[in-house]
Parts: sequence; structure tokens; C-alpha cells
Amino acid sequence: MISCENLSVTLPGASGPVHVLDRVRFTVAAGEFVSVLGVSGAGKTTLLRVLGGLQEATAGRVSCAGTAVSGPPDGVVMVFQDYTHSLLPWRTVRRNVALGVERLDRSEKDGRVDEALAMVGLSDREREYPWRLSGGMQQRVQIARAIAMRPRVLLMDEPFGALDAMTKASLQDQLLRVRELTGTTIVFVTHDVEEAVYLSDRLVVLQGSPANIGLTLDVPLPRPRDQVLTRERADYLELRHRVYEALGHRVGEQAHG
Repeated sequence: MISCENLSVTLPGASGPVHVLDRVRFTVAAGEFVSVLGVSGAGKTTLLRVLGGLQEATAGRVSCAGTAVSGPPDGVVMVFQDYTHSLLPWRTVRRNVALGVERLDRSEKDGRVDEALAMVGLSDREREYPWRLSGGMQQRVQIARAIAMRPRVLLMDEPFGALDAMTKASLQDQLLRVRELTGTTIVFVTHDVEEAVYLSDRLVVLQGSPANIGLTLDVPLPRPRDQVLTRERADYLELRHRVYEALGHRVGEQAHG
């Protein structure tokens, strides 16, 4: 579904050009859930923006479903961490979710919005306004809006980073349910190692400056996953340790997302 071949990105900086990514190569299969990790400033968000056609690559090639990415590709939708600025406060929840499908005929639009609201558990809040909802609910509205567009690919930039631990865990499970129901390909940027291992089919760790892929790791944990039982498994803990090591932490060192 997604292919990066020798992707390099150089951005302007106050003291001259900043080389962010260097010859990054990886692929994402249709229906796969891939998380991208790296230390702060490693280029995770830059990589996601290039995949979404929002940032031009300096060198290399990015393609989606076999077509070179030269702008926002059809069927690719981004979900951001900053849900408060991603939603329109004067629109109800239902009208926010409908934003990307308003050109469809009434019955098709209503059907998609109903389906998306049901998937994220907000059918009973459709007449509320975003500013009356909790942060977790606002992020669910943003995810529902993306789902209503029936994307082939969801690009998610630390979507749960600003939420408390219990809300984050609930939304992680909500996202896995959505992915199971829709089969959508997901590329998920996060700084949270435990979150990445819990959610993903595969992990990609950016290392160095400029960054390249230092580790690619399959996550063969059985599905469906459970917030308690999955995280207690020996293979989950082993995967977690390997990612922390790739990020420069010693195994056994107290780690924080």
C-alpha cells in the first residue's frame, strides 16, 4: 500500500539546511498497522507528512497503491494529536463527522456518518458540540470523521499523546476495533513504546541524525489484544525491551513514554 525508496528530506533552518531523513526505505502492506518510533526530533512527523503528501521529499520516491505521491493522495487521511483545533466548534459532532463527505448524496452521507459514530461509540452524542466533550471524546470525533471518508490509509500523528492513561487505553482499544471492522492500513507515529507494541503488527524505529531506520520489528502478539493480559506476556515484554534498546535505553532502566 505504501512504499518509501531512499527517501531523504532536508528542511531550512535558522543556521542553514537541516538534514532530517536520509535514504529511508520501508513498505507498509495493505491492512497492516505499522508504528513509527524515534527520539524527539528524529523526523517521525516529517516522515508522516511526506507519506501524506503534505511535505515534499528532497530525494527518493514515495508511492501509495503504486502511484507516486506528489500531493495528498486519494484515500489517505491524517489524524492529528491536536483534536481541539482539528474540530469546528460551531458544528455539532454529527456535522463535524460529515465534513469530509458533504458532497455525497444525503442517504449515502447519513449512512457513513451513522456508521462512523457507531464505531467510536458516539451515536448518542451526535447533537453535542465538541467543546462540551472530554478530550477523549473529541479525539473520537476526529477519528470518526476520518472513518466516514472510508480511507485506504490512516496516518496518525501521536493521536493519543495529550490524553490521560485511562482515556488513552480506551481509545487504543477503540482504534483496534475500528481497524478490525474496516481493514484500514494504519501508520501510527508515537513516542510511547508500550502503546506501539500493544497496537502494531510491525514497528519501525528511526535512529541517527539525519535519521534512517535502525530497527524493523514484527509484533506477532495474538489478537484480539487485552490491556492487562497482553502487556503481561513474556513476548510483549521482550519486544518492549528491544525497542527501548534501539532508542538508546538500557534494558532494566526505568523507561517513560
